[in-house]
Amino acid sequence: MADDASRAGDRYASADILDWCADTHAPHDAGLAQAFDARGAGLPPIQVGPSEGKSLGLLVKMSGARKIVEVGTLAGYSAVWMARALPADGHLWSFEFDAKHAAVARKNLDAAGIGDRVTVVEGAALDTLASIESEGPFDLVFVDADKKNYPHYGAWAAKHLRPGGLLIGDNAFLFGRLLEDSDEAKAMRAFHEDARAHFDTVCLPTPDGLVLAIKK
Repeated sequence: MADDASRAGDRYASADILDWCADTHAPHDAGLAQAFDARGAGLPPIQVGPSEGKSLGLLVKMSGARKIVEVGTLAGYSAVWMARALPADGHLWSFEFDAKHAAVARKNLDAAGIGDRVTVVEGAALDTLASIESEGPFDLVFVDADKKNYPHYGAWAAKHLRPGGLLIGDNAFLFGRLLEDSDEAKAMRAFHEDARAHFDTVCLPTPDGLVLAIKK
C-alpha cells in the first residue's frame, strides 16, 4: 500500500510537485527573489528552498520569537524570511564567515526592506558568537553553516536559548552521508544526539533533513 511505502522511506515529492507547492505557498516578491539568486551574485546556490524558508518564517511567528541568531548567512535568503516574521521590536543577528557573502547579504537585506532588523556579523562564528551573548537569552537559533562545527553551534544554542526557545538545524541528513564514518558525519550525528539531550527534538524529513528542537 502507498502509506506503507511512505513509512518505509518512499518519497513522492517530484521536482514539479515541489515547485508547484513553493509557488502556491511560498511565492517570491522582488526582495526574496533577489536574495534567492545567490548564483547571480557569484555565490554558491546552497540556500534553503522556498518552502523551508517559509517554514522558518512561520516558526518565528508561531514561537513569538523576538531575538534570533542565524549561523550561516550566505546571500541572506533565510534571514529575509525570518526577519520579515519578527515583530517591530525584534532583531536577528546573522553570522557569516565570508566577507563577500556578508556584503551581498547586507545589500539584499536592505533591498528586502529589513536591513534595520538584521545585523550581519563577519568572521568565524565560533569566535564571534560571544560578541552578542549579552543580548540573550535568545528565542531561536538557526544553524546552516559548516557542518563539522554543528555540535559547537548546538552547544552554544543550548546555553543561550531561553527555555522553550527553538533550535533549528538544516542539512541534518548531511546530503545523504549522515551514517558514514567520516569526521563530518560523526559531527552531524553528535549534533543530533547532543540536541536530544537538551531539547525536545524531531528531525523533519525535508529534502536534506531539518532538526527542530524546543529547549527543555
